[in-house]
Amino acid sequence: MAFIFETVLKQPEGKTLEFKRDLSSPKPLLKTLAAFANTAGGRLIVGVSDDKKIIGVDDPFADEERICNLIADAISPRLVPNVEMITVENKTLLVIEVYLSNSRPHWLKTQGPESGVYVRLGSTNRQADRELVAELRRSVDGIAFDEMPMPELSINDVDLTAAQTAFGIARDLNTQALLTLKLLVRYQGREVPSKGAILLFGKQRTFHFADAWIQCGRFFGTEKIDIFDHIDINAPLPTAVEEVMLFLKKHAFRGADLSETRRKDVWSIPLGILREAVINAIVHADYSQRGVPIRVVFLDDRIEIENPGLFLPGLTLEDIKQGTSKIRNTVIARVFRELHLIEQWGTGVRRIFSEAKALGLPEPQLIESGMRVRFIIPLLEPIPLSRSAKHIKEPGNEQIKVRLESRLESRLESRLESRLESQLESVLATKVLLKLHEQEAGKASLAHYLGHKTVSGELHKQIKRLLELKLIEMTLPDKPNSRLQKYRLTKSGQELIGFVANFA
Repeated sequence: MAFIFETVLKQPEGKTLEFKRDLSSPKPLLKTLAAFANTAGGRLIVGVSDDKKIIGVDDPFADEERICNLIADAISPRLVPNVEMITVENKTLLVIEVYLSNSRPHWLKTQGPESGVYVRLGSTNRQADRELVAELRRSVDGIAFDEMPMPELSINDVDLTAAQTAFGIARDLNTQALLTLKLLVRYQGREVPSKGAILLFGKQRTFHFADAWIQCGRFFGTEKIDIFDHIDINAPLPTAVEEVMLFLKKHAFRGADLSETRRKDVWSIPLGILREAVINAIVHADYSQRGVPIRVVFLDDRIEIENPGLFLPGLTLEDIKQGTSKIRNTVIARVFRELHLIEQWGTGVRRIFSEAKALGLPEPQLIESGMRVRFIIPLLEPIPLSRSAKHIKEPGNEQIKVRLESRLESRLESRLESRLESQLESVLATKVLLKLHEQEAGKASLAHYLGHKTVSGELHKQIKRLLELKLIEMTLPDKPNSRLQKYRLTKSGQELIGFVANFA
């Protein structure tokens, strides 16, 4: 045990570890123990000075009895920690270990349950507000915030058109499907929207959840002081992912890797990592908090993505990096998974760190700060923004006008392709449909367009699927195996592209 604690003593104070010289100031110590019990557990070691020197305690048995009495008298509900005495360097230390409590939230009796609840934030204790206290209670009961009903609303407050557009032909959002997804929940004998339904597809989402939007900004330099460009994204949450990515691409450089058979875009920012971080922020945001939205900040040397809400009780950064996951918003997470925006729960953050390492990037940082979680993704090379770029905002520059129109067209094409892909559940099928939207084509020309040397089995499969869905048709239906056979969009295929384009 002493050998183990010699290693522990070399660690810095943090979310689950704190050192105290003695018991002369009991209130900070009690705050720490209550915060440990409310957050992720932890160890408090008495007998270590501020500069990490082992000084020990003079009367360990008396101090053990005193700390146990202090905890019993000062903290409610009753907290029973594990108190041990260990010897290191011939000196006795008191180790007070607290586990994540199923009776949380615990509070200091002198301050009461409204203002005496504390949580652990890094190496400090923070007083929990009303919303955080409510989340601590929900986490014990296993209730997700976005599963809760909104009895004052009805199905008419949900934009079912936007929801159906997101799911496309893959799923018919009838009443039973809405109940299965928990977009509708039963409340006192009737069906009402869940908070998740309004957060995802509410017609007046920001009226009910004022901070359920995303703020994006591009700043000059490496400090969040002088802003160059910004956008407020109020789209439905599944759509908002692509809106954020379009903003980031707008301020990045795009080149091309011509070494491969087909042209491949090469971006100056790690798009895969950023997409995962944006989705993580949306899915894990604490929408019960008030004051600030999700924020995406583009600086010369890094991109920061932050969302309201701390790690859920029981989670530490080390747990999250290893793939441990607890879902704060189960309705939002379920919908995002159905839409293939996330793959397997718990893998997103681990994938971010793994991909950053593979790309040779500095390790991203995931930190809790000010009741928010911030993902900091360093760039491989800085992207300096020249001060002279401000002239882009001035009217009358024809070259800039052409550039902006080209950028808008590119954004719309990218958005259209992304939304079709979410409906068809296939990148290849999406590209085939968009090519046939331009002109009729046979399999060989489609393969050439896709950058394939031959007609692949997957291309055969997707063309057959599109035929079965009646989105395309043969130009020579009586001669299905003719070498002159081509394919074109049906009326249904044209309507699908037109329908999706209206929302792009």
